Amino acid sequence: MANETQKVGGIHFPFPFTPYSIQKDFMAELYRVLEAGKIGIFESPTGTGKSLSLICGALSWLRDFEQKKREEEARLLETGTGPLRHEKDESPCLSSSCEVASGTPRPAGEPAWVTEFMQKKEERDLVERLKAEQARRRQREEHLQQLQHRAQLKYAAKRLRQEQEETENLLRLSREMLETGSGAERLEQLESGEEELVLAEYESDEEKKAGSRVDEDEDDLEEEHVTKVYYCSRTHSQLAQFVHEVKKSPFGKDVRLVSLGSRQNLCVNEDVKSLGSAQLINDRCVDMQRSRHEKKKGAEEEKPKRRRQEKQAACPFYNHEQMDFLRDEALAEVKDIEQLLALGKEARACPYYGSRLAIPAAQLVVLPYQMLLHAATRQAAGIQLQDQVVIIDEAHNLIDTITGMHSVEVSGSQLCQAHSQLLQYMERYRKRLKAKNLMYLKQILYLLEKFVAMLGGNIKQNPNTQSLSQTGTELKTINDFLFQSQIDNINLFKVQRYCEKSMVSRKLFGFTERHGAVLSSREQPRLAGFQQFLQSLQPKATEAPADESQASAPRPASPLMHIEGFLAALTTANQDGRVILSRQGSLSQSSLKFLLLNPAVHFAQVVKECRAVVIAGGTMQPVSDFRQQLLACAGVEPERVVEFSCGHVIPPDNILPLVICSGISNQPLEFTFQKRELPQMMDEAGRILCNLCGVVPGGVVCFFPSYEYLRQVHTHWEKGGLLDRLAARKKIFQEPKSTHQVEQVLLAYSRCIQGCGQERGRVTGALLLSVVGGKMSEGINFSDNLGRCVVMVGMPFPNIRSPELQEKMAYLDQTLPRAPGQAPPGKALVENLCMKAVNQSIGRAIRHQRDFASIVLLDQRYARPPVLAKLPAWIRARVEVKAAFGPAIAAVQKFHREKAASS
Repeated sequence: MANETQKVGGIHFPFPFTPYSIQKDFMAELYRVLEAGKIGIFESPTGTGKSLSLICGALSWLRDFEQKKREEEARLLETGTGPLRHEKDESPCLSSSCEVASGTPRPAGEPAWVTEFMQKKEERDLVERLKAEQARRRQREEHLQQLQHRAQLKYAAKRLRQEQEETENLLRLSREMLETGSGAERLEQLESGEEELVLAEYESDEEKKAGSRVDEDEDDLEEEHVTKVYYCSRTHSQLAQFVHEVKKSPFGKDVRLVSLGSRQNLCVNEDVKSLGSAQLINDRCVDMQRSRHEKKKGAEEEKPKRRRQEKQAACPFYNHEQMDFLRDEALAEVKDIEQLLALGKEARACPYYGSRLAIPAAQLVVLPYQMLLHAATRQAAGIQLQDQVVIIDEAHNLIDTITGMHSVEVSGSQLCQAHSQLLQYMERYRKRLKAKNLMYLKQILYLLEKFVAMLGGNIKQNPNTQSLSQTGTELKTINDFLFQSQIDNINLFKVQRYCEKSMVSRKLFGFTERHGAVLSSREQPRLAGFQQFLQSLQPKATEAPADESQASAPRPASPLMHIEGFLAALTTANQDGRVILSRQGSLSQSSLKFLLLNPAVHFAQVVKECRAVVIAGGTMQPVSDFRQQLLACAGVEPERVVEFSCGHVIPPDNILPLVICSGISNQPLEFTFQKRELPQMMDEAGRILCNLCGVVPGGVVCFFPSYEYLRQVHTHWEKGGLLDRLAARKKIFQEPKSTHQVEQVLLAYSRCIQGCGQERGRVTGALLLSVVGGKMSEGINFSDNLGRCVVMVGMPFPNIRSPELQEKMAYLDQTLPRAPGQAPPGKALVENLCMKAVNQSIGRAIRHQRDFASIVLLDQRYARPPVLAKLPAWIRARVEVKAAFGPAIAAVQKFHREKAASS
């Protein structure tokens, strides 16, 4: 379909087709938010073309922003001088130096000629900077245009790849020849490889930044970060779908887009990728690059290198020339992650580092949540947010994502295992380790011992057989935990930095991989235990081949890698987190967990640096959580926040939302935690569902508050015969607990509905019993006949007895002000968590303009005005509250009969 240009409020928005009116409103409001530097909360229901609205709205603003910048540059360069714009002017600031030049204070009483001279000098300096920036931009644009005619480059790269393949084949043959040598040669090779496991000398005061950049010889072209839009979403598939939408848009051929991902997703080195664990892949990759930089530095300084550094392998895909080629290819044409991977394999270039090289010149950067919201990851990727635009899509669970990203739990078993491994590592290499390494290793051992003691255990005993005298859950502030565990005298910042720079956890993992599993038991005397360990290092006479299925499974990371995250979390400010001590029956089952209470502390830097931030989603209600917990706590002024919510593209009569307050026997429907397990309540739910399945064609999706309650109801219906009555009308499917079975169940559910529609027998479709917050309540598309009715049994309130939730409620009550006439912030949190889950679940139906469905809420509490107010606006406007069941089932029957007649 031909592209069309829509003019809304004097702004031209290219669009691939005639947009809906709500899409025009969306783009216009998005443009205003970006232009004014606001924080926008945008809600656009699934099926309304949200992705295209985001793409065309944001890139139209970027197009105009760049045009204004060029015009302002041309004006200043033409005149040679000119007044500098203030922040309130509409024209964009041309460079970071503009503000400095315009705001340089002059001393009081300074002679007029001095002031005039300094102003002219500042103007001349600005013009020189503009000329340099313009030259760099022209150089970049010319370079990108040349990429459209790069046939010769491709042939040259192909020849280079063939030469590299030949070299690698020769190296492989050489290795095979060495491996067929004598046993003494093989033993020597093993011993030399083991030297890589020894920690290098650690210099804590020399924080070298060499190696953090991908290419030390980057020129000004790569270093310049143009104004861009960062778009992030939750999953790999969502990002790929967004890139596909960009390709279809009018901007698809011109925009410079780069997709970013983790090493786990982008690595093309099979030896590294086979490690399985994301942490192991990251550490191995960084170590290989660090070795490369050390070798380069050593060659320049003409100093002999240690033997283990000579033996350290460098990644063959870390080739600057080929990575530059991959960068150019990524910028020349829009590519998703899969295409980047294929290009990396073909070009024998690292897609992870190659895509990072493309960030500065890119106009649109597509990346997962974690890369943007985690400061260390953001810095490592070379992402600069200063004066940039950030769009966070699918942001309904943004608060939970940030909280989960920075909350860490370690078990007693992990603590004991890490202590055992590290102690035996230190004993084996004690004579080869420098004093500073030994000091830090002893500090880490001390920390592990005290963590186990806080759980009530003994680090010298087997955690699996070690029973705890005290059980239960206890919460502590960070400071109390540090004092009571007697580690407040240790600088955790230095320990954390040591772990990062020395990569001790990766070396410890290599140590345990080489010498087999290290037992955590300390029941035998230490000397005897260590002698037994040394004996285990001797090569076995015969060794059974490993099972192929086990060999292909991802290897678990070292427990110390996980514990490092807990140590880093303990450096959080005391008021922003808590430590939860969970003591179970045995030490191995007990755990320490850091709970982040204030996610805004990690979001504040994003909103502070960015020009504008857009938080978007299909169901963002209730938005008070975003305003209070995330934005207000991050220091965002209320007037900077803009809310936008649009209706749906479906006709109003294509949806029938009902609140049913009582059942068939006039039993009030109130599925509270105290009442929902009563037989009469479960019977009412079953009878209502039977009646609905009798009048609704196709698929019915019924959500329950938890897996346990679904199990109880299923068992009760089976005993009472209700399950048979349901099965006579709909084939029953149940949500699996295992993730890998979800696709199989959905496929069978879909095929059943399609088959019933063709056969037109007594069974009219299928019934899917699901769980709120489970695998079917988010990201699954129940469009058309797959979801003609969505039923919500009760209100899915979170477990109010959870210590974590209680602490979060108490924190909000102490931190946030209570609005007049409103519930306390803690209670509001519980209600909002419930309604967010409801909105996500009922949003599985109605996926496009011609879709239709009924939504049935089985609980009289949904009829309360404060609850109704938290439903999405397009549903709330059509809700009908039915006090009795009779009028409700009649309305459902009439709705589906009319839809069947009109289709």
